[in-house]
Amino acid sequence: MKKRIPFLFLLCGAVLALAGCGGKKPVTVRVPQPPAAAPVENPEPPATTATVTTKPETTLPAPSDSRTNSGDEASAKDESISLPADAKPLSVESGLASWYGPPYHNRRGSNGEIYDMHAMTAAHRTLPLGSIVRVTNVKTGDSALVRITDRGPFIDGRILDLSLAAAKKLDVWRPGVTQVKLEVMQTPAPLNTGGRWAVQIGGFEDGDSANKVAGHLTRRYRTANVLCFASPAGAWWVRVRVAGDDRKRAEEVARDTRTPQGSIFLVRLD
Repeated sequence: MKKRIPFLFLLCGAVLALAGCGGKKPVTVRVPQPPAAAPVENPEPPATTATVTTKPETTLPAPSDSRTNSGDEASAKDESISLPADAKPLSVESGLASWYGPPYHNRRGSNGEIYDMHAMTAAHRTLPLGSIVRVTNVKTGDSALVRITDRGPFIDGRILDLSLAAAKKLDVWRPGVTQVKLEVMQTPAPLNTGGRWAVQIGGFEDGDSANKVAGHLTRRYRTANVLCFASPAGAWWVRVRVAGDDRKRAEEVARDTRTPQGSIFLVRLD
């Protein structure tokens, strides 16, 4: 019995050793995170956007139109305006010129014709409708003949509103407003005598303001015909037609009228 004791001790020690190995904690291995997936490239080209701006009576910045890029129509209409080789200016005026297109395009102008912004035309406040004028861009020297078909511009400091075609030819389109020299070459009526005249006041931001001024002028000038109307651009205007559309009387009304809103312009109707 004594000889078996060491063997039992050895057997117990082996069992304890195996039990101790079985109780060890497992080793934790840190696996790095996979790299982020690369963004999928869009095989289609990015969409492009076109910014179209317009000029307010002013204003403005130029619209894009496929017809204006070719210039074919504008050139054809420009060639229809001709002058005798020995024609000399009847009068000369200098000032700022702007241009107008939408929303006036395809609307009836002051001469009764449908306004075409692709034709070589212009608006002037006092020259007889149908007059032919030579306009020169003072900065660039570009020159062109245009026909007066409309009334305007009704902004202080400006003397001429060009069509889009004329503005492109004279390099007024992109700057919007440019110093020009205006030479009157032909007129269907005398410049200094006759004509039908009126006073135009505006533009007002809303019809209530325009009607208030119109009511005041109606009470003040009982023999005058006072009209209130909205322009295609949204502004409101008041027009005072004196008895007989007399120029002298219209000049007196323009000189004596005061209004907290809008500007006052002498306008020739024919």
